[in-house]
Amino acid sequence: MTARPHSLQSRLSLWFAAQTLFGLSVICFAIYLVTAWSFGQKQEEELNQKAVLVEHLLKEAEKGGDLVFLRHKLDDFFSMQDDVSLSISHAGKQLFQSSPTAGGRWMRRDLVVPWQQSGLTTQLQVQLGVNTAQEARLLERLAWTLLSAVVLGTALVSLTGMWLVRRGLRPLKALAQRTAAMAPDKANRPIDAMDFAEELRPWITQFNALLLRVQRAYVQLESFNADVAHELRTPLANLIGSTELALTRPRSNEELQTVLASNLEEIGRLSGIVTDMLFLSQAERGAPMRTRAVTSLAVQAGDVIDFYDAMLEEAGLRAEVKGDAMADVDAALVRRALFNLLGNAIRFAAPASTIRIEIGVENDDEFAVAAVNRGEPIDPAALPRLFERFYRVAQARDGSTRHHGLGLSIVEAIARMHGGRVFAASQGGETRIGFTVRRSSDRD
Repeated sequence: MTARPHSLQSRLSLWFAAQTLFGLSVICFAIYLVTAWSFGQKQEEELNQKAVLVEHLLKEAEKGGDLVFLRHKLDDFFSMQDDVSLSISHAGKQLFQSSPTAGGRWMRRDLVVPWQQSGLTTQLQVQLGVNTAQEARLLERLAWTLLSAVVLGTALVSLTGMWLVRRGLRPLKALAQRTAAMAPDKANRPIDAMDFAEELRPWITQFNALLLRVQRAYVQLESFNADVAHELRTPLANLIGSTELALTRPRSNEELQTVLASNLEEIGRLSGIVTDMLFLSQAERGAPMRTRAVTSLAVQAGDVIDFYDAMLEEAGLRAEVKGDAMADVDAALVRRALFNLLGNAIRFAAPASTIRIEIGVENDDEFAVAAVNRGEPIDPAALPRLFERFYRVAQARDGSTRHHGLGLSIVEAIARMHGGRVFAASQGGETRIGFTVRRSSDRD
């Protein structure tokens, strides 16, 4: 089972407390070590001073050759030094022993001092000690003091740190409240990034951009739903009306066949709308191309012209292909895009004119395919909307009611699937609509 993550406030507070505990512990431990080292140095110096003094007294006693004098000297000196101990022995015989305070901690040092008596040189064994109990008590008190400082300091800094973290995170809570009040239909009132800290501004900018995209998608979805309902309503109403009319009285077989043929035409229109909508939905979800191979774009355009040959002859039009390019594409999808482009050009071309399918190099990365026809120019304001779903330049144009306005949207989807784009231009009595495909043959 995955552990529940801490809140940002708790995590920052815990890290702040841990950092404080670690920092204070290191500092206090360092203080303790330095103090202990200083006490040790002081005790060493004191022990050295006592050793020098004892050696000096022994040399004076050696000159006089009188051990009794030495004992008196040492008794006088060590009677006031309760924190120093001295023991002198010779040949296993105790010559002097001080009476220091019992107990405590002692730092001792053994010395061997030469001694001349009656012309003979011998050695005295000297053991000197210094009581370190007072320093030990001071170190113990210091240790408890430093430990208390670590605990209390960590607690104090942690509490103030929690307060500071909570105060520092207030802008995040305010931002959460602002974002909670936002909605796709209120994206025209974005969050002002200047009202928040500099670190939050990039996040707010990205959120505003995301909200704007959501609003556009929301508006497009509403428009799309309305367009779908409108497009489906007409054929459904025709089907219902013709069927109800046929059922009002008995009909002959010829009349029923006429009704069924009309209904079949409307059903075909419905099927075309649903099929095109399904294709666009799959393209929006990033559906890949089914097949891919290097093929001649001019050959694909020629096949499409052959399919429309009868329609071209009926409309008194001609079609030709100019240029060629070898591209790595899904041939079926390219033909579908060309079907839509040529069909669109046939509907709006001037009588007795020639429609050109132009193929060429757009730039270093793309090939361009375009259908060019002469005819009534398109309003420049309408050009950017040509590839929107269900959009028609003019409802009154001949044949516009027989087409549901998804043809160029499909062209745009196919171009996007090939890593390309769409374009449209209308000037000088010519309309040029087309798409590009990536020139590279590298497989994605």
